Amino acid sequence: MFAIRHPVLLEGRRVKLMPLDNSHFAELLEVGSNPEIWKNMSIRGYEKDTLLTHLKSAVLRRSNGEIYPFTVIDKQNGKIIGSTFLHNLFPEHRKLEIGWTWYDPEYWGLGYNTECKLLLLSYCFEKLKTVRVQFQTDEQNARSRAAIQKVGAKFEGILRKERIKADGTPRNTVMFSIIDEEWKEVKAMLTEKVKEAGKQPS
Repeated sequence: MFAIRHPVLLEGRRVKLMPLDNSHFAELLEVGSNPEIWKNMSIRGYEKDTLLTHLKSAVLRRSNGEIYPFTVIDKQNGKIIGSTFLHNLFPEHRKLEIGWTWYDPEYWGLGYNTECKLLLLSYCFEKLKTVRVQFQTDEQNARSRAAIQKVGAKFEGILRKERIKADGTPRNTVMFSIIDEEWKEVKAMLTEKVKEAGKQPS
């Protein structure tokens, strides 16, 4: 059975994941004001009141042990670029989910997500000793599906009408996972991708 011991700070070459804090809210609200980020999400995060409620709730739920939210920071300039959560925590089954991940679109496709996932997955499998880390996204979110598969997660299936989206339409949810037997190979792949991204100007 794992336990997430607050505070958790994860740091790579280009990114740093810090525990979500009230002091981060103003910058996250600014970054999250782009509607493109929330196109396939179940909340209208571009609405500041909505996103603020979401962030405040995350901090409260962390204190209850329900989730562990992070703020993602670009180490090169100290800028907050997004957020990601460890959630759907089941310590008794040694499994959890990485999700509610969103970034400033300026950082899409530049390798920052890959480094974030390497940090998070290393923490999950090597510190928490999880046996399963899962991911899910909207069936229609091709960009998110590609990003999840890019970090080595395997497709498991589709949950039909799993939730209702912010626009009131039903969402089919695609499930992916990485299990402990796969972690060594996935880690090697992600480490190489992070090295290659680091050679490129950013």
